[in-house]
This record gives sequence, structure tokens and C-alpha cells, in this order.
Amino acid sequence: MAGFRLPDELAERARGILAGRVDPAPARDAATVAILRAGRPDGVQVYLLRRKATMAFAAGAYVFPGGSVDPRDTDHAVAWAGPTPAYWGRAFGASEAVARGLVCAAVRETFEESGVLLAGPGPDSVVADTTGDDWEADRLALIDRSLAFADFLAKRGLVLRSDLLKPWAHWVTPTIEPKRFDTRFFAAVLPEGQRTRDVGGEADQVVWQRPAEAVELARKGEIFLMPPTYHTLTELAGHSGVESVLAAEREIVTIVPQVVEVDGEFRLVAP
Repeated sequence: MAGFRLPDELAERARGILAGRVDPAPARDAATVAILRAGRPDGVQVYLLRRKATMAFAAGAYVFPGGSVDPRDTDHAVAWAGPTPAYWGRAFGASEAVARGLVCAAVRETFEESGVLLAGPGPDSVVADTTGDDWEADRLALIDRSLAFADFLAKRGLVLRSDLLKPWAHWVTPTIEPKRFDTRFFAAVLPEGQRTRDVGGEADQVVWQRPAEAVELARKGEIFLMPPTYHTLTELAGHSGVESVLAAEREIVTIVPQVVEVDGEFRLVAP
């Protein structure tokens, strides 16, 4: 049987949920962004963070930047350029309010976790450099929630550039997990002039990696990838360059990995 064998703790929780003794945790809206750049000398590279071993969710896994939607991400005060929340709602099968929050969370979390900011002074421009002490102070204020994303953009005279994002996928954490997320996946190209930074926080290592190489490392057991990340990297590996990724036609289908029991062994199976 294909899929991932559940550790004993999750297998016991799966028994409880399947028997109706344990209620599944609610899934929180979240966004994650595969940041891409042209490979050297060709192809695609993607930015990955390794989550600290002490994290409660996905400890030790290599992931894309991302996180939960903050209630303030839905604020209409967020300066916006590009496809509207209505467009994103249609793309992801969500309400406009949820879609607005998802896009804002995607841009905010990407800046918080990589230093990359998908915003600019106008609808046709993008910030060229986000390094420096003042940018770092704002990034940390966003992380500790003492600064709202709308206020961050306003004080710098910036607009969110939703056109720099591409809808990619929709995964929901399996019901067996005690911490669950309803996550929309985006793809975006590293803006010209910007560079990623190892900003610490929830990650203890960052790397630019060819998608196919990351998948192969995971197959060998040298790195840990959760099923959504593994699946997304496998898809990205089929593209010859960033232009190919951006031109890809995507039909967003909600994927919820399921638990199956075979000969007394619980396994997690995803399409």
C-alpha cells in the first residue's frame, strides 16, 4: 500500500477519530508560497526552510515560507494592486474575505520568513531592496503582531502586488493531526534586486534547491518533506524554467490526505 506509515501516537489518534471517540481539530486558513528563481545555469530553483526540531507542527521538515491568516489580513485598508480578492476567491473556491486574507498572509508571511516582499510603490513596480535595520525592525514587528500589515504598507507608501502571485494548490491537513491547516499554495518569482535572507525564527536552515534534487533527497531519507511539499516539488520539477511555471494552467482541487488501515497498520494516503 502506498503512502506514509503513521507513527504510533498518530495511529492511536486515528483509531479514536475513526471510532468517533475523538473530534478532529478545526483547520485554520493558511497560505504558503513557493519562491522561485532561475536555476544556474538553467531550470528552476525553489527556496526552502527547515523548521526547527522544537516546533509543534512539522518539526524538522523542509517547507515553503508561509503561515496562518491573521485576522487583520482581511482588512480592506491593505493597499492592493493586481487581481482582486474576487479573482482569488474564484481560483481557490473561497469567499472574497477569506481570499483577501489568504493573499495578504502569503505576502506578509513571505516577507517575515524570507525577507522577500511582493509589494511596490505602484502597480507596476516592486521594492528593490528589503535589507537594512529599518526593514528588519518592521519584519520583527510584523512577526510579534505589534505592526499590522496594512500599517506596514501604508507607512512605506507601498501596495501589495497580487499579480506577482500564482495560485497553485489547496491542501488540508489530515483530520488525525492535532494541529490542522486549510492551506492554499502560491508560486512567485523572486523579484529582481531582492534576495532571500536567513532570518531565523521558526527555521534553523534555508536553501535554494532544484525541485527534483529536493525530491530525490527526500526519497533517500536525507531530508523530510511533508506530502504537500513533496507533491508540489514533484510538479515544479516538471518545468524547464520559471516562465514555464508561471504559464502553467492550474485547476485548484482540494486535497485532504486520508488515513487507511491495512492489516492493522495505519497509513496516510494522498493522491
